[in-house]
Amino acid sequence: MTQRYSATNIVGVNPIVAMPFTKEGEIDEVSFVRLLEHLTDTGAQGTTLFGIASEFPKLSDQERDRLAQMFVSTLARSSLYGAMSVTDHSTEMAVKRARYYASLGVDALMLLPPFFLQPNPQAIQDHIFAVLEAVDIPVMVQYAPGETGLSITPEQLAAVAARYPHAVFKIECNPPVDYTREFLQKAPQASVLNGYAGLYMLQMLAAGGKGVMPGCSFAEVYVRIYRHWLNGEQQQAEALHSALLPYIQRWMSHCEYIIQVEKTILMKRGIIATDYCRKPGWPLTPEDHQLIDNFIRGLL
Repeated sequence: MTQRYSATNIVGVNPIVAMPFTKEGEIDEVSFVRLLEHLTDTGAQGTTLFGIASEFPKLSDQERDRLAQMFVSTLARSSLYGAMSVTDHSTEMAVKRARYYASLGVDALMLLPPFFLQPNPQAIQDHIFAVLEAVDIPVMVQYAPGETGLSITPEQLAAVAARYPHAVFKIECNPPVDYTREFLQKAPQASVLNGYAGLYMLQMLAAGGKGVMPGCSFAEVYVRIYRHWLNGEQQQAEALHSALLPYIQRWMSHCEYIIQVEKTILMKRGIIATDYCRKPGWPLTPEDHQLIDNFIRGLL
């Protein structure tokens, strides 16, 4: 990855990479590379490894190191910007990992603030500041209170934006639109991306967001919506998003549910070899499989 990115370049569709495993639960490196190559062909602008959808808590440190190196080398000649998530709960370890990932040549980082044992707001802010000060590449500060139980106010995020121009903000509270509007009123220069499977994608773009970070199994659908929006084709964008909405509303009812669904879609599309998720996971029903088949036929 030789191209340098600033915070203003971290835009568009940036899917989180799923983690392919064999049926025995080991890393499937062949499927991992094939998935990255597939994402390069979707028209997405970037992709991120070690997000929640990557099952990062279920990976060993040795696996993460190996995957990080493969991620950077596979995307070296790609048009995608590549980001990797720093998820350590220790500030010291987060700083070390951020510097290590940056040294590998990744284009950007994502930062999941610490939430285990409910650190106080000052400790969280200090953690975010320490990582931002450790690197000069863009850092996407993640706000996912539904998954972490951690609440960060718009004022706290605005303080980060004011101090660090290379910060980007991934906002995925539910719902995120009012929060984002309040945040951007306090930090109008900030760049915002939305996660949460793109449930609020068009509303977030209308509120001033710059892109979406969904899962990776049907990134092409988000790319089509984004292109319609860029071209001013609001009606087409809304129609396609409305067709997508019933599926992602159901699947996002639990995080492990959509992680499993995304893996199953990738397997059914022939992109990865198996849909194995490390346990504990979410078993799919025959009805789920029928819905997935309908989704693939109708939208892909």
